[in-house]
Amino acid sequence: MSGPGLFVVLEGTEGSGKSTLAVNLADRMRQVGLDPLIVREPGGTRAAEMARQALLDPDHHVGPVAELFFYLAARADLVQQLIRPALAKGRVVLSDRFAMSTEAYQMAGRGLPAEVVFPANRAAADGLVPDLTLILDLSPEVGQARQVAGGKRLDRLDRESREFHRRVAEYYLAVRGEGVRHLDGGMPPDRLLQSAWSEILMLAPERFGAVAG
Repeated sequence: MSGPGLFVVLEGTEGSGKSTLAVNLADRMRQVGLDPLIVREPGGTRAAEMARQALLDPDHHVGPVAELFFYLAARADLVQQLIRPALAKGRVVLSDRFAMSTEAYQMAGRGLPAEVVFPANRAAADGLVPDLTLILDLSPEVGQARQVAGGKRLDRLDRESREFHRRVAEYYLAVRGEGVRHLDGGMPPDRLLQSAWSEILMLAPERFGAVAG
């Protein structure tokens, strides 16, 4: 585990429900007396928010390598400024995206080589590995339909080709490993919350066991 704290990451394609789930999970944690830190990638610090604006602006062209380093710089600042200090204090950190997003979008989506992405990812994360990664599986078509229905202004990544988003989704679907769990992103928000909460309870029953319901 991440020292005295707990590091939980939500991953998935665009429109898969990560942001809504993060808010709902944080509310559930507050109900049991915890004070979770919610962060998003890229973002959370002044430098990371500047990177976010540059990366997601649909009128701003960014090449694949430059894009990679924008994300890495944002992550490095977020880890050092917010995530590690919170974990050191024993807090739960709930992150909307982390290093796996770089693997899915810049490596699988953009085609950047693994020998570049993996070590760069480790350096930006300062070796930090999530205790639990919840991947919300959803087809890109359904995710985009949700975004349109919700009136979201599509950003630069949202507007990428169907093939790009298909590669990203296929990468997520294939990920397996310790601390990785897949959830059906097509479930209603209340059912998705319960499934995610069950995974968190199994990870740290000593911390959340008093509210297993």
